[in-house]
Amino acid sequence: MKKEADRTPIAGILFDKDGTLLDYARSWVPVNYRIARLAARDDPALADRLLKACGMDPESGHVLPDSLLAAGSTREIAEGMVKAGAPFTVEALTAEFDGMFKEGAAAAVPVTELAPFFAFLKAQGYRLGVASSDNEASIRETARRFGFAGDLDFVAGYDSGYGIKPEPGMVLAFCAATGLKPESVAVVGDNNHDLYMGRAAGVGLTVAVLTGTGSPASLAAASDHCLVDITALPGLLERLGLGVGVGAAQ
Repeated sequence: MKKEADRTPIAGILFDKDGTLLDYARSWVPVNYRIARLAARDDPALADRLLKACGMDPESGHVLPDSLLAAGSTREIAEGMVKAGAPFTVEALTAEFDGMFKEGAAAAVPVTELAPFFAFLKAQGYRLGVASSDNEASIRETARRFGFAGDLDFVAGYDSGYGIKPEPGMVLAFCAATGLKPESVAVVGDNNHDLYMGRAAGVGLTVAVLTGTGSPASLAAASDHCLVDITALPGLLERLGLGVGVGAAQ
């Protein structure tokens, strides 16, 4: 890890969505129950088995860090459930889940008021993006619903053609779209998939947040800093002296 004084100023911030911008437990645990029931064709015992196979305790609703339901793409979740016995093809279940996740955006709970948060960062001069393991349509619906779509320079889902986490493709595509070098980008997420994606791309800063399924212990290896939630990010960048500066663009 570089010393803070040796780092390039951060000029772009790439956020994960679920567990980072949206409170994971309040937004997606109810959806997880619904997709499991659908995948099990309303067989309660099978639905419980599918949830367990993908990392969620069906009784408590607790989701394991870095499990399929915590960090997997829609297709990976579908693959996990089919492998565990869901009577669907992966393709059919992926299509069903994509629709349900897009609908789920309508009931999602943000971790803060996202419109003023993104407007503030944009006014500071940051280039902003969202990279999620969800589908691109769900990300755009979330941004539209919470009023920050106009502040985004980049959106990528698992189906956008840039690869999936923890591969570096989404970060590199963000850099290509904004004219930034990876070392001037911060990746912010609640799972190691997000953080290792950033590390693989060579970003300047990886920041973990605790509004998802990760814990300080589970996120320690891949994060430069761990915050309670995204509202602490502007203060962190200010304290580190890594705000928008000259020399970040290519």
